[in-house]
Amino acid sequence: MYLLKKVIQLRENSHPDHEKPFLDHLEDLRVMITRIVITLVVSMVICFTFQKQLMEVLRRPVEQVWITQLEAKLPQTTDQAPRPLGVDRWEEAKALEHAASALEPEQRALLYQSSDAQLVFHAKSVALLRAVLALPEEHRGKFIESLDAPKDLKRQVGALVKTAPSPEADTRGNLKLMSALKPTETFMLSMKLSFFAGIILAFPLLLMFVLQFILPGLHANEKRVLWPSMLIGFGLFIGGVLFAYYGVLPRALTFFYEWSGSLGVSNDWRIGEYISFATTFTLLFGLSFELPVVVMVFVKLGLLTYETMSRTRSYAILAIFVAAAVLTPTPDVFTLLLMALPMIVLYEICIWLAWLDRRKNRLAEEQEAREREEKLLTDGGDPFTGVASPDENPQQDPHATQNGDDGWTGEYPQQDFHDDMELPEITDLPDSSETPDGETKSKDEP
Repeated sequence: MYLLKKVIQLRENSHPDHEKPFLDHLEDLRVMITRIVITLVVSMVICFTFQKQLMEVLRRPVEQVWITQLEAKLPQTTDQAPRPLGVDRWEEAKALEHAASALEPEQRALLYQSSDAQLVFHAKSVALLRAVLALPEEHRGKFIESLDAPKDLKRQVGALVKTAPSPEADTRGNLKLMSALKPTETFMLSMKLSFFAGIILAFPLLLMFVLQFILPGLHANEKRVLWPSMLIGFGLFIGGVLFAYYGVLPRALTFFYEWSGSLGVSNDWRIGEYISFATTFTLLFGLSFELPVVVMVFVKLGLLTYETMSRTRSYAILAIFVAAAVLTPTPDVFTLLLMALPMIVLYEICIWLAWLDRRKNRLAEEQEAREREEKLLTDGGDPFTGVASPDENPQQDPHATQNGDDGWTGEYPQQDFHDDMELPEITDLPDSSETPDGETKSKDEP
C-alpha cells in the first residue's frame, strides 16, 4: 500500500495542473493489470505450441550433467585404454551386450557378426566388466589375467575397472527420461512451462505497461528515451536468463548430482520438480539483472537516493552474498561468485545512475532559477524578493500622480484636515517624576 501511494504521488507530480481523483488512479491500475493478463495469455498460447522444443531446451542441462560426469569416468585417450570410447558408444555397447546376454551362444555369435566390430569389442568389454566387478577387489587382477581373450580386450577391461562406473550400479538413475507420478502432472507441467516462457517472450510489453502506469504523461523526448530503456531492460533480463542457463544452472545440478552419488543415492529426479527448479532459478537471475531498472524506478519514486545507496554500499554487498549463497547452495566459491559479482557490478551501476539522475535534476533546478532571475532583472524587479520595483512600474502604485509628461513626481497627496476634526485625547500616559539626578521615572517604577 505504501508503494502504491508513492506511485500515485509520482503520477500526480507528472500532472501538476490536472489532479486526478484516487478512483481514476485505481482505474488506470485496473487497465494496466488487464493488459498484462491479456498479453500473458496470448504469449502463453504461442509458447504452448512449442512445448516439445521448450522441454528439450530445459532438459538439456540435466543431460549435459550426466554426459559430463560419465565422460570423466570413461577412458578418453589411448594412454588410458587401448580403444577410447565416448558416452554414446558406451550406451550403444551396453544395449548390445544386454541384448546378447539373453541369446544362446550361436545366436550371440550371429548377432555379433551382424554388428560393427568396434561395437562388438566394447560390448564384450562391458560383459567382462560386469563379471570382474562381481568379484572382490583383491581377485580382480588375477581374474583378468587368466581370461582366454585377446590382449587388447583384457587391457580394455582393466582400464574400465579403474575408471568407468559399474554398468549395473549407475548413479545416473532415470535422468534421461525422468518420471511423472500423477496423471495430470505432464499436462500441468506443459502449462507451467508455457507460462514461464510467455513471461520471457512478453517481458518488453509487460515492462512498458508498468512504466506507462508509473510514469504517465511523458513528453515527446521522454517517450523517445522510453523505448531504448525498455530494450536495455529486456536485454538485461535475457542476459540474466542466459547466464543462469549456461553458466550457473549446470554447476548447481552437478553439485546435487555428485552429492547424491557420493551418498550412493540414485538420481531419480521428477520432471515436475526439476522444471520448477530450473525455471525459478533462471527467472530469478533474469529479474536480478533488472536491478538497474528497478532502482531507477525507486529513485523516481523517492524511495532511494544516491546518498542512501552510497552510504549503505557495504550492507548491500553483504546482502548480495547472502542471497547468492541461498540461490546457489554449493560449497564451490567460484559458483557463488558467478552470481554475486554480477549483482555487485549492477549495484555499482545503479549508484552511478542515481548520481547522474540527481546531477541532472540539480542542473535543471539551477537553470530554472537562473532563467527566473534573468527574467526578473529584465522586468526591473528584485531578484531576491521577486517583486517589481515601483520606480520602474509606476502604473502598479495606486498613490502615484502624474505631472505632465515627466511621470512620477515622488510626492504623495496630502490629507486635508478640517477645523471641525477632533484629535483623540490621550489619557493613558504614565505619570513620571524627576529623580534627584535629573532623570524621570514612572510612579509605577520602584
